[in-house]
Amino acid sequence: MSDSTALRRRMVERQVRGRGIDDERVLAAMGRVARDAFVPPPLAEFAYDDAPLPLEAGQTISQPYIVALMAQAAQLQRSDRVLEVGTGSGYAAAVLAELADRVDTVERVPKLAERARTTLERQGYGHVRVHTGDGTLGLPSAAPFDAIIAAAAGPCVPQAWREQLAVGGRIVMPVGDEHGAQRLVKVTRAAHDAFQEEDLGGVAFVPLVGLQGWPDPQADADAGTQADEPGEPGAVSAAKAADEPSARRSPAAGRKRPARALSRPAGMADREVTEGVWEAAEALPDIGDPLFAPLFDRYADKRIVLLGEASHGTTEFYRARAAITRRLVEVHGFDIVAVEADWPDAAAIDRYVRHRPPAEAAEPPFRRFPTWMWRNTDVAAFIEWLHAYNGVLAPDERAGFYGLDLYGMSASIAAVLAYLDQTDPEAARIARQRYGCLTPWQKDPAVYARAVMTRGYKACEDAVLRQLQDLLSRRLEDAGNNGEALLDATQNARLVAAAERYYRTMYQGPAQSWNLRDTHMFETLTSLLDAKGPQARAVVWAHNSHIGNAAATEMGRVRDEINIGQLCRERYGDEVALIGFGTYAGTVAAADDWDGPMRLMRVRPARPDSYEHLMHRAGQPRFLLDLRPGVHDGLRATLARPRLERYIGVIYRPETELYSHYAEAVLAEQYDGYVWFDQTGAVTPLAGEARPGVPETYPFAV
Repeated sequence: MSDSTALRRRMVERQVRGRGIDDERVLAAMGRVARDAFVPPPLAEFAYDDAPLPLEAGQTISQPYIVALMAQAAQLQRSDRVLEVGTGSGYAAAVLAELADRVDTVERVPKLAERARTTLERQGYGHVRVHTGDGTLGLPSAAPFDAIIAAAAGPCVPQAWREQLAVGGRIVMPVGDEHGAQRLVKVTRAAHDAFQEEDLGGVAFVPLVGLQGWPDPQADADAGTQADEPGEPGAVSAAKAADEPSARRSPAAGRKRPARALSRPAGMADREVTEGVWEAAEALPDIGDPLFAPLFDRYADKRIVLLGEASHGTTEFYRARAAITRRLVEVHGFDIVAVEADWPDAAAIDRYVRHRPPAEAAEPPFRRFPTWMWRNTDVAAFIEWLHAYNGVLAPDERAGFYGLDLYGMSASIAAVLAYLDQTDPEAARIARQRYGCLTPWQKDPAVYARAVMTRGYKACEDAVLRQLQDLLSRRLEDAGNNGEALLDATQNARLVAAAERYYRTMYQGPAQSWNLRDTHMFETLTSLLDAKGPQARAVVWAHNSHIGNAAATEMGRVRDEINIGQLCRERYGDEVALIGFGTYAGTVAAADDWDGPMRLMRVRPARPDSYEHLMHRAGQPRFLLDLRPGVHDGLRATLARPRLERYIGVIYRPETELYSHYAEAVLAEQYDGYVWFDQTGAVTPLAGEARPGVPETYPFAV
């Protein structure tokens, strides 16, 4: 079974059947049509996401669920004659051709019509007749039709369609404002002069242009600028992105998933939200001001405070998190700083900040891509502060620095073996045998993910799990002895086991690998809290996509994904504070692709239909929104409508920003607080040379 077939089946089960489509003929038709063959090459990686995708001339490919919903509503039979208006890429026409033998489709843009005709023929749908013309006038020469389905929204049902519809026939189309509220309606011709109408719910489509629809935008002087909103890829940007590799094929690009706005800015409603933000926003002083961090004392009674970031390369986010963390550690007694980094790398930093001897023959940390994420001047300054702060405390009072992530399989295997070599050579010998099956892959675990698609992996899975179980048993037996070393070895074994599963599932679907990764990070955090005792309290640094409650985003609502924030909320309830960070524009340190060089990139101004744009309109350079229930409930209510939120990771793709870096969310349900910096700058990576006189064991030496 090809990757495309597997993704198609998963799309049908999760996004179509899972959202209520129960017509088995429609489900089977969706499963037979290869959507990736119909999307523009730069967006092929998003072909099986439940999202519309852009075409030339401001047109779109409808999201799979909507195609299925309209097909189900049309109640097609094999003998039906079907008219589709708005051919676009030809994808929906192919689905209709799986359900009915006679399909005509009309496209007003000649280039799209010709391309769709070619694609349909190549995919075996040469019997679909593609016409170029004004679809609002129907197709009189082929009438009457048993079903008319439109992929564009008109002000009303065109009279020509009513006249060309057979008695008993169905029209399914979106009706409503050109760029505003639209409803999907089903119109049935009950008799020659009688029509019944059914409302199928709210939708958003491109405008239906023609004599019985909306005016041709080419005739409108403002149409050109309206079609190309900031951040929305059109024909030009899609062409520029054509040669870009897929960011989502790499682990780190992971969670900047595509999602589309289902509505545009709502005029007065948006002004009301902006006013609510302006009234609730608490202005923040400069990050270096002594008054900055105390403004976050309202969250200091929590056991876990999760601090996010809207990108992995923005200095304001790192500096703000460092200032807040210093306050929580120094004044409020937090003793765990847990970050979105691998356990072995962070362990080297932890040894430094807690004044413990360095591990023998340990490699300098954070040498793998993306080095700038942790090897930057802002992190270095925080590490030096934590080292100095701990220096005057007793060993059991010192705050530690820990990694939650699971990418460092090779370093973790080495750490487990080094521990066992010192404590139990026979156990070390057994561990080497168990980890032997991973040896060819540990430097490039993604290769392992591809290998297990064609060969058995059960031996590796069983071996790494047995090794973890042995170390967990040893941890129980040796409680109180070799505590720190055993905790370190156990977490490394846990990382190897989780990493093996993660890389094995990476090619089986993004939701499975994402959930495994975040579950591992959450379990590492809970293990730290358990190991440190009931008084332990943690600050977590991770991306917004990890710390904001996934249940309040399309991650959870559409893609069945969970994250650390959601798991913390479910386990610890009100003992958790989730704090997100955002920006409107500026610069960021990022790469074009996984393992690519760091570049200084300009962040595009946020889209008009995004939360970031609302924050920008409030007109303040820095502020905090307290989103806890009972504080600003009026604002929480106005923020209840889902909007786009931007996520930039270590990879930034400005040319496909809408589909690569935006996802829908409900901000007030996602976070307990939101920190805003209107304009931001990139982090400064550390120089490559070690400082004079500083040994190789210094955390950031190379």
